[in-house]
Amino acid sequence: MSRTAIPADPVNTSHPRQPQERATVYVITGSHACRTATLMLEHKRIPYRHVVLPSGLHPLLVRAAGFPGNRESIRTVDGATPPQIAVLDRLGTVPALRLGGMRVQTNHEIALFLDRVQPEPALFPSDSEQRRAVARAATWGDKTLQMAARRVALAASLDSMSLRGADGRLGPLLARSPWMRTLLSRNAGSLFRAGPGNEAQLLSEVPPLLDRIDAWIGDGILGAEHLTVADFVIAPSVALLSYHQALREQIAARPAGALIDRLLPEPRASALR
Repeated sequence: MSRTAIPADPVNTSHPRQPQERATVYVITGSHACRTATLMLEHKRIPYRHVVLPSGLHPLLVRAAGFPGNRESIRTVDGATPPQIAVLDRLGTVPALRLGGMRVQTNHEIALFLDRVQPEPALFPSDSEQRRAVARAATWGDKTLQMAARRVALAASLDSMSLRGADGRLGPLLARSPWMRTLLSRNAGSLFRAGPGNEAQLLSEVPPLLDRIDAWIGDGILGAEHLTVADFVIAPSVALLSYHQALREQIAARPAGALIDRLLPEPRASALR
């Protein structure tokens, strides 16, 4: 498949209103979901600081930071929500955003909140038909693609991952320490039903997902001149998939590869030569 060029963002010479205080965003290391939140803040030109929480303990820590958690589970695995994931979702999730006394969780709510507090540049198109198309793509990216990418990464051995997951477009995955990364990957893999036994199946499900992304790029729903919430939701999950050595070249040759090159360039130290 030929690679479609995606136009770069135009230079913005305007000076949008900035919030009076910096945002605080609670994240875990290498999270594709968390990178969505920071991409949206950068798009809005809202200054922020990270609070990096230990992976695995983050649901308890975001609750301790005053976030209410979710009334219902927000994630599914193979069409159902395992009990442990349901408990974690209700406790709290990252990314979690604090700005101006407000606390917001989940990227869907964060996107709506940011468009309210700073309308420009918008995350959702003003045209109603385009807005619906972008919202559908963002919802699919948040629910379907994000989980698929997570499970592929967790099912892989570290030897199957670029630089053993130590660096890449999202930085180190799960933890900076190699032994901690191994431990967390095994534990999370069990939680999300992802391991060596179903890695081949999970990998086989990726090309149709990439086909959908490429089609949306061709239709202008993704990768347009003016980026939207759908771009910021989908690109980090594609970036996570690109850590897997079996997917890296395939993604690089696709329009989806041009999208992550635009939003999440490969770190110079870890780029393949």
